[in-house]
Amino acid sequence: MDIVIITNNKKVYEMFKDKYLVEYEDITYKEILIKVRNKVHEGHEVLTHPLASSVKPNETPFKSIIISKKKGKLNYNSLMVIENSIATYEKFLKLKVEWTDAVLDDFRTIDLTMIKSALSKN
Repeated sequence: MDIVIITNNKKVYEMFKDKYLVEYEDITYKEILIKVRNKVHEGHEVLTHPLASSVKPNETPFKSIIISKKKGKLNYNSLMVIENSIATYEKFLKLKVEWTDAVLDDFRTIDLTMIKSALSKN
């Protein structure tokens, strides 16, 4: 499958690093969104919605997004999706929370489950 997974979730990286191209960085949720936006400007297409799930951006620090491996012309739909996702993230940013290690691990698992579900549909 010609995809790239952009993630800040080490569980996603560990599970898929041998099967897909996974770009893992220990960065914030917002930095993941910005990285994906930069990839969209390079011609990649967003394949999974950055805000898919019932977990709001301020409720988890982890995000994994699947984009196309192949570059093409600027995909305006992908650009709109990622820009709107960044704007939505900004709205929720005001509500800052400190999480325990156990809760952080739960959030990693939720994000991993979302990506596994998305990949099973392809």
